Amino acid sequence: MMLRVLAPLLIALTLPAQSVDALIERLDRLERDNNTLRQEIERLRAELGGLKQQAAAQSETQEITARRLEEQAQTKVEAAQKFPIRLRGMALVNFFHNGSRANGADTPTTAARAPGRATSAVTFRQTVLGLDFRGPRTILGAEVSGSVFGDFYEGGTEATQYPSPRLRTAEVVFEWKTRSLMFGQEKTLVGLRDPNSLAYSGVSPMTAAGNLWRWQPQIRFEQRLAFTAATQALAQVAVVQTAEESGGTPGALSLERRRPALQGRVELAHTMDASRRFEVAGAFHASTSHVGPYSIPSRVYSLDWFANPFRYLEFSGILYAGQNLHHFGAFRQGWAVTPAGVHAIHTRGGWAQLSVPFHSRVSLNLIAGAMDDRNRDLTAAMIASNRNAAANLVFRIAPNVLVALEAMRIRTLYLNGGLSRNPRYDLSIAYQF
Repeated sequence: MMLRVLAPLLIALTLPAQSVDALIERLDRLERDNNTLRQEIERLRAELGGLKQQAAAQSETQEITARRLEEQAQTKVEAAQKFPIRLRGMALVNFFHNGSRANGADTPTTAARAPGRATSAVTFRQTVLGLDFRGPRTILGAEVSGSVFGDFYEGGTEATQYPSPRLRTAEVVFEWKTRSLMFGQEKTLVGLRDPNSLAYSGVSPMTAAGNLWRWQPQIRFEQRLAFTAATQALAQVAVVQTAEESGGTPGALSLERRRPALQGRVELAHTMDASRRFEVAGAFHASTSHVGPYSIPSRVYSLDWFANPFRYLEFSGILYAGQNLHHFGAFRQGWAVTPAGVHAIHTRGGWAQLSVPFHSRVSLNLIAGAMDDRNRDLTAAMIASNRNAAANLVFRIAPNVLVALEAMRIRTLYLNGGLSRNPRYDLSIAYQF
C-alpha cells in the first residue's frame, strides 16, 4: 500500500520537469474523463428510474385495459343472445297488360271461360320484405339461423287499392356440418325449384301449369353426403301441414282443413368445374284428405333437375304425376263428387326453363308449363288442362336494380267449355336490398 502511494512521487522526483508537466496534464485529463463518466452514469440512472415509472404506468394501463376488455367480453356474450338481424327484400313495381280473359286478376294463372275486358295497370303489391337473423352456436354445436318474408299480395285485385300484408315464408334452422333441421313455412320437397320471373312473385311462375309451389308449414331434416370433392348427395324428409281447400264439396260434407303429410327427396349433384353443375332429384308426397266420411289419398311423385353443361346455357324444371294435388297451388279440384261418392282426380304435369345468360347483366328465360287432369275423373264444369308459355328478358342495370320485359300466353281447356286463351305483357322494375 505504501509503495502504491510513494511510487508516483518517486517517479516524479526522478523525472525531468517536462515529463512532470505531461504527467500532471494526463492526470487532469483522467480526472475530467472520470467526471464525465460519473455524470453519464447519473443520467443513465435517472433515465432508468423514468423507465421504471413508465413501465409501472404501462402495467397499470394494461391492467385497466384488460379489465375493460373483460367487461366488454361479458357484454358481448349477453348481446350474442340477441340474434343480429338484417333487412332483405325487393321493392318491385309491375306495369302490366292482361287480355280479356284474366277474370279481374292482376296475375292470372288460368284463362276464364267467358271474355271480360282487357286491363292495363301498375302494382307494387308483389314487393317482398324480409328479415334474416343468425345466432351463436348452440344445441350440440348447431348454428342457428332463420328468416321471415312477406308481401302485400293477399286480397289484391284491380278493385282493391290497399291489399293486406301476407306471410310468405319463415324458418328457423339448426345447422350442423353435414345435417340441418328446419322449422318453418317453405316450398315443399316435391316442388323446390322455381322458374325465373319478376312478373309473377305473389304466386310462383307457372302456377296451375306445372309448378307445385304452395308454401306450407313443415319440419324438415336434411343430411348431406360427399362421395368425392365433386359429387354430393342430399337426403331430405319432412312432415308437412297441408291446406285442404278443394272446390266441389257439397254443403252436407265437412272438410278437414289441415292434414299432416310425409314427404321425402333425394338429390344427386355433380360439379364439373367452377361454372358447370348438374343436379337431379326424386321426391314423393303422401297424405290423406278427409271429406265427410270419405278418405281421399293424395300422392305425388316428382323428378326435378338443373344443368348448365355450357357457359351460356342453363336447363331446369320438374315433372310429376299423382292424385289429389289441390293443396300445392294447383287447380282447386283435387277430387270430384259424383252420385257414386267422392274420388281423387289423377293428374300429371311439370314445367321446364331454358336460360341463356348472354352477359352478367343480361339473361333470356324461356319457360313452358302444363297441368293435365285425367278427363274421366272430372265433372262437366272442371278444367281438363292448363298450359302456359312465357319468355322474359332481364337486364341488371345496376348491381341491385333489375329491369325485365315478359310476355306470357295462357291456354286453359275446359271439359265442356272449349279452349280459352289469355295473353299478358309485363314490364318489371326491381330494387333488391
